[in-house]
Amino acid sequence: MGPLGFSVDQLMELAGLSVAAAVAEVYKLGECTRVLVICGPGNNGGDGLVAARHLHHFGYKPYVCYPKRTPKPLYSGLCTQLESLAIPFVPVEDLPENLSEEFDIIIDAMFGFSFHGTPRPPFDDLINRLVSLSVNGNSAKRPAIVSVDIPSGWHVEEGDVNGGGFKPDMLVSLTAPKLCAKKFTGPHHFLGGRFVPPPILSKYKLHLPPYPGTSMCVRIGKAPSVDISTLRENYISPELLENQVMPDPFDQFARWFDEAVTAGLREPNAMALTTANKEGKPSSRMVLLKGVDKQGFVWYTNYGSQKAHDLSENPNAALLFYWNEMNRQVRVEGSVQKVSEEESEKYFHSRPRGSQLGAIVSKQSTVIAGREVLQQAYKELEQKYSDGVIPKPDYWGGYRLIPKLFEFWQGQQSRLHDRLQYSLREVDGNTVWHIERLSP
Repeated sequence: MGPLGFSVDQLMELAGLSVAAAVAEVYKLGECTRVLVICGPGNNGGDGLVAARHLHHFGYKPYVCYPKRTPKPLYSGLCTQLESLAIPFVPVEDLPENLSEEFDIIIDAMFGFSFHGTPRPPFDDLINRLVSLSVNGNSAKRPAIVSVDIPSGWHVEEGDVNGGGFKPDMLVSLTAPKLCAKKFTGPHHFLGGRFVPPPILSKYKLHLPPYPGTSMCVRIGKAPSVDISTLRENYISPELLENQVMPDPFDQFARWFDEAVTAGLREPNAMALTTANKEGKPSSRMVLLKGVDKQGFVWYTNYGSQKAHDLSENPNAALLFYWNEMNRQVRVEGSVQKVSEEESEKYFHSRPRGSQLGAIVSKQSTVIAGREVLQQAYKELEQKYSDGVIPKPDYWGGYRLIPKLFEFWQGQQSRLHDRLQYSLREVDGNTVWHIERLSP
C-alpha cells in the first residue's frame, strides 16, 4: 500500500476504527460496556490501541493491557492519546483472576499475520487465559472474545494448528480475510479496512464485498442463527417528561426532527404511510416527507398509485417516523387532502431532472413486463426533453396530512417507555392541543 500513498499510521487508524465499528454493531452499548483490549508489540497491537480510542468515543469503557510497549513515536503517540482520555492501562499482574467478572468484551490485538514462532511471556499466559474462557466458559456468562485480523497464536494460513488455541466469538479480518479465517467457526465474522484501491484488488485478485452505506465494516460469511423471540434492546435514553416538551406538537416535532438531522441519521424524513380503502383494508409503505408546517405533513406521489386510490376512498391516514439510533418514534394521525397544483408544480421543478423523468416514466403500482421497459421509456424521454423544460404530468402531485393526533415515543430501560400523546380538545370554545401520558 505504500507506493499508493498510504502510510502505516493511516492504515492503522482505519483498521482500528473498523474493529471498533464491528464491535459496536454486534455488542450493543448498554448491554456490553466494559472492554479489555490486550495489545501486542506490533501493528496488531497498534490497531487495538486505535480501537480502544474509538470505543471510548462511542461510549464504551475500554481498559488497555499493553505489556510490551513499542518505543516508536507512532505507538507512543497512540498511548498518549489514550492517556489524555483517562483510559486506564492495566498491567498484566493487575488483571483480575476472573476476567468474566470485570469485562464484557475482550479484544485480542496481540499478534497479527506477520507473527511466527511460539508466544513468549506474558502473552503465552494471556492466550491460555483466553483459551480457558473460550473452552470452559458459558458463552452467555463470559466475555465475548474479539480477534483482530487473526486469533493470536493461530498460523496465518493453517489456523489453530495444534487445536489448543482459543476460539473467538468475533473475527475482524482487515483488508482481506487471511486463509486461516476458513477455520473460524464463531458467529461473527466481519471485514474491516475500507481502503483497498483497485490496483491492489487487481494485483492480488481480491473479490471483496461492498461496504453498506457509510459503514467501516461489513459482515461476511454465514449469518448467525437467531432465536427471534430473544431479540431485544434495553434502551437507554433521557426521560421524556410532560413539563419538558413543547405545548404545540408541531414545535415538538420540529425540535426532534432537527435533532435527528443534527445527529446525521440517514433519511430522517423517511416515514411509513398507512392508508386504508373503503373496506378498511390497510396498506403501508415508506415515503419521504417533503414539507411540514402548522398546516400539516406533505409528500408527493403518483395519483394513480394504490395509496392514492385508498385516499380517494378513505381520506384518513397515519404516518410513522422511526429514528432508531435515537430510540424515538413519532406517530401522526389525521385526514389527507391534495396540495394545490401550484405547490406540486413548484416542487416538481425543484427536483433533479432524472427524478422528474422518473416520475413521468413510472405508472406506479401497475404491472410491467420488466425493468427494460422503464429503462427504454426513460431513454426516450431523456432525448425528448434534452434541451427544454420537463412538464409535470397531471397524474403526479402532493398530499398533505392534517394532524388530529400526535404521539411521541422515547424508548426506555425495562420496557418502561415514555409515550406522550397530543390530541385536539375543545376548551371554552377554542380548539387546543391536550397532552397526556400513555402507559407503555
